[in-house]
Amino acid sequence: MHKSIAQVSLLVADYDEALAFYIQKLGFTLLGDTPIDEGKRWVTIGPGDSNGCSLLLVKAASKQEKEAVGKQSGGRVFLFLHTDNFWEDYKRMQKSGVTFIEAPREEAYGTVVVFKDLYGNLWDLIQPA
Repeated sequence: MHKSIAQVSLLVADYDEALAFYIQKLGFTLLGDTPIDEGKRWVTIGPGDSNGCSLLLVKAASKQEKEAVGKQSGGRVFLFLHTDNFWEDYKRMQKSGVTFIEAPREEAYGTVVVFKDLYGNLWDLIQPA
């Protein structure tokens, strides 16, 4: 039996501003954008040609959801973006204005750097060893 995680929900303040960040600054691809009802949309994105796990952008509606935007992991690194060309992606992301909170470093598991998304969620950009 095969099982996999298909999607991870990511709370956002606004669909379109989130799409602009992830597509223009991180190079993600829009996988789907389907209206549901009353301003809700089923919006999925993924990195480049990825056929693995995607992000489901969920517009925060309740007070509790709005307070959790950018804080879904309690201030720890939340998502991990793997690459096969760390330095090319790092430089492209720098040029597009992505905020890095440290200098790139070499670890036993690969080359890594931590960056923030538009809401402050922390991500690792990693080229596995």
